[in-house]
Amino acid sequence: MSECTAESCSSCSQNCSQRREPQSFIEKLSEGSSVKKVIGIVSGKGGVGKSLVTGLLASAFSKKYSTAVLDADITGPSIPKMFGINERATGTDKGLIPVKSKGGIGMMSLNLLLENPTDPVVWRGPVIAGVVKQFWGEVLWGDVDYMFVDMPPGTGDVPLTVFQSIPVDGIIIVASPQELVSMIVGKAVGMARLMNIPILGIVENMSYIECPDCGKKIYLYGESHVGAAAEEYGLKMLGSIPVSPDIAMKCDSGDVESVSGSWLDEAVSAIEAL
Repeated sequence: MSECTAESCSSCSQNCSQRREPQSFIEKLSEGSSVKKVIGIVSGKGGVGKSLVTGLLASAFSKKYSTAVLDADITGPSIPKMFGINERATGTDKGLIPVKSKGGIGMMSLNLLLENPTDPVVWRGPVIAGVVKQFWGEVLWGDVDYMFVDMPPGTGDVPLTVFQSIPVDGIIIVASPQELVSMIVGKAVGMARLMNIPILGIVENMSYIECPDCGKKIYLYGESHVGAAAEEYGLKMLGSIPVSPDIAMKCDSGDVESVSGSWLDEAVSAIEAL
Protein backbone atom coordinates (compact mmCIF):
# COMPACT_ATOMS: atom_id res chain seq x y z
CA MET A 1 0.00 0.00 0.00
CA SER A 2 1.31 3.45 -0.86
CA GLU A 3 2.08 5.84 1.96
CA CYS A 4 -0.89 7.92 3.12
CA THR A 5 -0.46 11.56 2.15
CA ALA A 6 -3.89 12.94 3.07
CA GLU A 7 -3.70 15.88 5.44
CA SER A 8 -6.87 14.78 7.21
CA CYS A 9 -8.38 11.33 7.68
CA SER A 10 -11.82 12.91 7.33
CA SER A 11 -11.07 13.77 3.67
CA CYS A 12 -9.41 10.46 2.82
CA SER A 13 -11.31 7.58 1.20
CA GLN A 14 -8.75 4.93 2.16
CA ASN A 15 -9.45 2.53 5.03
CA CYS A 16 -5.88 2.06 6.18
CA SER A 17 -4.29 1.17 9.51
CA GLN A 18 -3.28 4.79 10.02
CA ARG A 19 -6.85 6.05 9.83
CA ARG A 20 -7.92 8.13 12.83
CA GLU A 21 -11.38 9.33 13.75
CA PRO A 22 -11.84 13.10 14.19
CA GLN A 23 -11.01 14.15 17.75
CA SER A 24 -13.93 15.25 19.89
CA PHE A 25 -13.44 18.14 22.32
CA ILE A 26 -16.74 17.47 24.15
CA GLU A 27 -16.22 17.42 27.91
CA LYS A 28 -17.73 14.59 29.95
CA LEU A 29 -20.39 15.27 32.54
CA SER A 30 -19.77 14.45 36.18
CA GLU A 31 -20.56 10.91 37.27
CA GLY A 32 -24.28 10.40 37.74
CA SER A 33 -25.26 13.48 35.73
CA SER A 34 -27.38 13.41 32.59
CA VAL A 35 -28.46 16.34 30.42
CA LYS A 36 -30.88 15.48 27.62
CA LYS A 37 -31.01 18.80 25.73
CA VAL A 38 -28.71 21.83 25.81
CA ILE A 39 -29.95 25.17 24.46
CA GLY A 40 -27.58 28.13 24.04
CA ILE A 41 -28.91 31.69 24.27
CA VAL A 42 -26.60 33.90 22.20
CA SER A 43 -26.20 37.34 20.64
CA GLY A 44 -23.68 39.14 18.51
CA LYS A 45 -23.41 42.01 21.03
CA GLY A 46 -24.08 42.72 24.69
CA GLY A 47 -27.04 44.43 26.32
CA VAL A 48 -29.80 42.87 24.23
CA GLY A 49 -31.33 40.65 26.93
CA LYS A 50 -29.80 37.18 26.68
CA SER A 51 -30.03 36.66 30.42
CA LEU A 52 -33.68 37.75 30.43
CA VAL A 53 -34.56 35.28 27.67
CA THR A 54 -32.58 32.57 29.47
CA GLY A 55 -34.45 33.27 32.70
CA LEU A 56 -37.88 33.35 31.07
CA LEU A 57 -37.30 30.12 29.11
CA ALA A 58 -35.87 28.27 32.09
CA SER A 59 -38.84 29.40 34.20
CA ALA A 60 -41.29 28.21 31.56
CA PHE A 61 -39.65 24.80 31.21
CA SER A 62 -39.28 24.24 34.95
CA LYS A 63 -43.04 23.94 35.25
CA LYS A 64 -42.97 20.69 33.22
CA TYR A 65 -39.36 19.48 33.13
CA SER A 66 -36.21 19.13 35.18
CA THR A 67 -34.39 22.34 34.20
CA ALA A 68 -30.96 23.88 34.76
CA VAL A 69 -29.09 27.06 33.83
CA LEU A 70 -25.34 27.24 33.17
CA ASP A 71 -24.24 30.87 33.33
CA ALA A 72 -21.37 31.02 30.85
CA ASP A 73 -21.21 34.81 30.96
CA ILE A 74 -18.29 34.64 33.39
CA THR A 75 -17.38 38.34 33.45
CA GLY A 76 -20.97 39.58 33.59
CA PRO A 77 -23.00 36.97 35.48
CA SER A 78 -26.55 38.16 36.22
CA ILE A 79 -28.50 34.91 36.49
CA PRO A 80 -28.31 34.51 40.31
CA LYS A 81 -29.65 38.04 40.96
CA MET A 82 -32.45 37.53 38.46
CA PHE A 83 -33.55 34.40 40.35
CA GLY A 84 -33.08 35.95 43.78
CA ILE A 85 -30.23 33.64 44.80
CA ASN A 86 -27.85 35.10 47.38
CA GLU A 87 -26.30 31.94 48.82
CA ARG A 88 -22.95 30.61 47.68
CA ALA A 89 -22.53 27.26 45.95
CA THR A 90 -21.09 24.37 47.93
CA GLY A 91 -19.40 21.17 46.89
CA THR A 92 -18.16 17.73 47.84
CA ASP A 93 -15.11 15.74 46.83
CA LYS A 94 -17.14 14.69 43.76
CA GLY A 95 -17.90 18.19 42.46
CA LEU A 96 -19.84 21.43 42.87
CA ILE A 97 -23.50 21.31 43.84
CA PRO A 98 -25.80 23.55 41.77
CA VAL A 99 -27.90 26.03 43.70
CA LYS A 100 -31.67 25.65 43.30
CA SER A 101 -34.03 28.52 42.58
CA LYS A 102 -37.42 28.87 44.26
CA GLY A 103 -38.93 26.96 41.33
CA GLY A 104 -36.37 24.15 41.50
CA ILE A 105 -34.09 25.25 38.65
CA GLY A 106 -30.52 24.09 39.22
CA MET A 107 -27.92 26.68 38.32
CA MET A 108 -24.23 27.42 38.40
CA SER A 109 -22.70 30.86 37.96
CA LEU A 110 -19.44 32.46 38.92
CA ASN A 111 -21.36 34.85 41.18
CA LEU A 112 -22.32 31.82 43.26
CA LEU A 113 -18.63 31.28 43.99
CA LEU A 114 -17.40 34.83 44.59
CA GLU A 115 -17.26 36.17 48.13
CA ASN A 116 -18.75 39.46 46.92
CA PRO A 117 -21.01 39.40 43.82
CA THR A 118 -19.72 42.83 42.75
CA ASP A 119 -16.08 41.69 42.64
CA PRO A 120 -14.72 42.10 39.09
CA VAL A 121 -13.51 39.04 37.20
CA VAL A 122 -10.22 40.19 35.69
CA TRP A 123 -9.21 36.99 33.92
CA ARG A 124 -7.81 36.23 30.51
CA GLY A 125 -9.72 34.20 27.92
CA PRO A 126 -8.15 30.76 28.53
CA VAL A 127 -8.92 30.95 32.27
CA ILE A 128 -12.53 31.95 31.61
CA ALA A 129 -12.89 29.16 29.04
CA GLY A 130 -11.56 26.69 31.61
CA VAL A 131 -14.20 27.75 34.12
CA VAL A 132 -16.96 27.13 31.56
CA LYS A 133 -15.64 23.59 31.02
CA GLN A 134 -15.64 23.06 34.78
CA PHE A 135 -19.22 24.30 35.07
CA TRP A 136 -20.24 21.61 32.57
CA GLY A 137 -18.05 18.71 33.67
CA GLU A 138 -17.43 19.24 37.40
CA VAL A 139 -20.90 20.24 38.61
CA LEU A 140 -23.21 17.55 39.99
CA TRP A 141 -26.13 18.41 37.72
CA GLY A 142 -28.08 15.20 38.29
CA ASP A 143 -30.82 14.28 35.81
CA VAL A 144 -31.69 17.34 33.68
CA ASP A 145 -34.20 17.43 30.81
CA TYR A 146 -33.31 20.91 29.52
CA MET A 147 -30.24 23.00 30.26
CA PHE A 148 -30.08 26.63 29.14
CA VAL A 149 -26.64 28.18 28.65
CA ASP A 150 -26.52 31.96 29.07
CA MET A 151 -23.69 32.80 26.67
CA PRO A 152 -21.43 35.84 26.74
CA PRO A 153 -21.90 38.24 23.81
CA GLY A 154 -19.85 38.07 20.64
CA THR A 155 -17.86 35.35 18.92
CA GLY A 156 -14.73 35.09 21.09
CA ASP A 157 -13.08 32.51 23.34
CA VAL A 158 -16.00 31.58 25.55
CA PRO A 159 -18.68 31.04 22.87
CA LEU A 160 -16.12 28.99 20.96
CA THR A 161 -15.38 26.94 24.09
CA VAL A 162 -19.08 26.32 24.69
CA PHE A 163 -19.69 25.16 21.13
CA GLN A 164 -16.63 22.88 21.17
CA SER A 165 -16.88 21.52 24.73
CA ILE A 166 -20.63 21.21 25.36
CA PRO A 167 -23.02 19.20 23.14
CA VAL A 168 -25.31 22.12 22.25
CA ASP A 169 -28.50 20.89 20.56
CA GLY A 170 -29.57 24.30 19.30
CA ILE A 171 -29.28 28.03 19.89
CA ILE A 172 -31.67 30.95 20.08
CA ILE A 173 -30.34 34.32 18.94
CA VAL A 174 -31.49 37.39 20.89
CA ALA A 175 -31.60 40.75 19.11
CA SER A 176 -32.95 44.26 19.63
CA PRO A 177 -34.91 46.32 17.05
CA GLN A 178 -32.17 48.75 15.94
CA GLU A 179 -31.04 49.01 12.33
CA LEU A 180 -27.63 47.48 13.07
CA VAL A 181 -29.37 44.19 13.91
CA SER A 182 -28.67 42.56 10.52
CA MET A 183 -24.91 42.88 10.93
CA ILE A 184 -24.98 41.79 14.59
CA VAL A 185 -27.25 38.81 13.91
CA GLY A 186 -25.07 37.89 10.94
CA LYS A 187 -22.06 37.45 13.22
CA ALA A 188 -23.93 35.07 15.53
CA VAL A 189 -25.40 33.16 12.60
CA GLY A 190 -21.99 32.88 10.93
CA MET A 191 -20.34 31.43 14.02
CA ALA A 192 -23.15 28.94 14.68
CA ARG A 193 -23.08 27.69 11.11
CA LEU A 194 -19.30 27.48 11.14
CA MET A 195 -19.56 25.26 14.23
CA ASN A 196 -22.50 23.25 12.79
CA ILE A 197 -24.84 24.28 15.63
CA PRO A 198 -28.56 24.31 14.71
CA ILE A 199 -30.22 27.74 14.98
CA LEU A 200 -33.78 27.49 16.26
CA GLY A 201 -34.63 31.12 15.52
CA ILE A 202 -34.54 34.71 16.76
CA VAL A 203 -36.18 36.40 19.75
CA GLU A 204 -36.56 40.18 19.67
CA ASN A 205 -36.19 41.91 23.02
CA MET A 206 -37.24 45.50 23.81
CA SER A 207 -39.57 45.22 20.84
CA TYR A 208 -42.22 47.73 21.93
CA ILE A 209 -43.93 49.27 24.93
CA GLU A 210 -47.64 48.79 25.49
CA CYS A 211 -49.79 51.74 26.51
CA PRO A 212 -51.34 50.90 29.92
CA ASP A 213 -54.54 52.76 29.02
CA CYS A 214 -55.40 51.72 25.48
CA GLY A 215 -53.08 48.76 24.87
CA LYS A 216 -51.54 50.31 21.76
CA LYS A 217 -48.02 49.14 20.94
CA ILE A 218 -45.48 51.94 20.75
CA TYR A 219 -42.25 51.12 18.92
CA LEU A 220 -39.57 53.07 20.77
CA TYR A 221 -36.86 52.39 18.21
CA GLY A 222 -39.03 52.87 15.15
CA GLU A 223 -39.72 50.11 12.69
CA SER A 224 -38.15 46.82 13.77
CA HIS A 225 -35.44 45.31 11.57
CA VAL A 226 -35.32 41.94 13.31
CA GLY A 227 -37.92 40.33 11.06
CA ALA A 228 -35.98 41.40 7.97
CA ALA A 229 -32.77 40.00 9.47
CA ALA A 230 -34.51 36.71 10.23
CA GLU A 231 -35.73 36.50 6.64
CA GLU A 232 -32.28 37.40 5.30
CA TYR A 233 -30.69 34.47 7.13
CA GLY A 234 -33.57 32.05 6.70
CA LEU A 235 -34.50 31.97 10.39
CA LYS A 236 -37.79 31.84 12.29
CA MET A 237 -39.05 34.66 14.50
CA LEU A 238 -39.73 32.99 17.85
CA GLY A 239 -41.12 35.89 19.83
CA SER A 240 -41.04 39.59 20.70
CA ILE A 241 -40.63 40.75 24.29
CA PRO A 242 -41.85 44.25 25.20
CA VAL A 243 -40.17 46.87 27.34
CA SER A 244 -42.11 46.33 30.54
CA PRO A 245 -41.74 47.95 33.98
CA ASP A 246 -43.24 44.78 35.48
CA ILE A 247 -40.60 42.54 33.88
CA ALA A 248 -37.80 44.89 34.93
CA MET A 249 -39.09 45.13 38.50
CA LYS A 250 -39.42 41.38 38.93
CA CYS A 251 -35.97 40.69 37.47
CA ASP A 252 -34.38 43.37 39.66
CA SER A 253 -36.08 41.92 42.75
CA GLY A 254 -35.00 38.35 41.94
CA ASP A 255 -38.45 37.14 40.96
CA VAL A 256 -38.11 36.35 37.24
CA GLU A 257 -39.94 33.06 37.80
CA SER A 258 -43.17 34.94 38.47
CA VAL A 259 -43.10 36.81 35.13
CA SER A 260 -46.04 35.68 33.01
CA GLY A 261 -46.68 36.24 29.32
CA SER A 262 -47.05 34.41 26.03
CA TRP A 263 -44.16 36.18 24.25
CA LEU A 264 -41.95 33.08 24.11
CA ASP A 265 -44.57 30.39 23.38
CA GLU A 266 -43.15 29.78 19.90
CA ALA A 267 -39.63 29.51 21.30
CA VAL A 268 -40.83 26.94 23.83
CA SER A 269 -42.49 24.93 21.05
CA ALA A 270 -39.35 25.06 18.88
CA ILE A 271 -37.22 23.74 21.74
CA GLU A 272 -39.69 20.98 22.64
CA ALA A 273 -39.75 19.92 18.97
CA LEU A 274 -36.04 19.09 18.99
